[in-house]
Amino acid sequence: MWTETSGVIGVGYEGKDLAPFLEELAAWKIGTVVDVRLNSISRKKGFSKKALTEALARAGIDYRHMPALGNPKDNREGFWAPGTAAAKTAEERYESLLDGETAAAKIRELADIAVEQRVAVLCFEASELCCHRKHVLARVKVHLATLVHG
Repeated sequence: MWTETSGVIGVGYEGKDLAPFLEELAAWKIGTVVDVRLNSISRKKGFSKKALTEALARAGIDYRHMPALGNPKDNREGFWAPGTAAAKTAEERYESLLDGETAAAKIRELADIAVEQRVAVLCFEASELCCHRKHVLARVKVHLATLVHG
């Protein structure tokens, strides 16, 4: 679901600098960035929680960190090789984490925000094929369909 005023997309900041990244968000009319990194720290300047929150606020964009939707460090390597047995195992493990009560509640919360405004789901990887956020987005879109179409 993507309208003039609402919807959800995924974004990664790998290979990007902060200023162009913020320009992209503004061009897409993003109202809230939902950070689905387990730990909202980054070696990339401007992308750790405090600095990112401040930069987004200056751009008129809200920031929310949802660590309950983060991918455990020991499960990340499988995502880096899409289509492999390791990827299948990592994705199945992450899907089981999303089935938990806390993660499911955060998926609903994220969908509720996306009904009201445009949301960007943030993680590091440039490609969603190599990132857990594709699973978050899939679940949010299912929940959005029930909210919009009843």
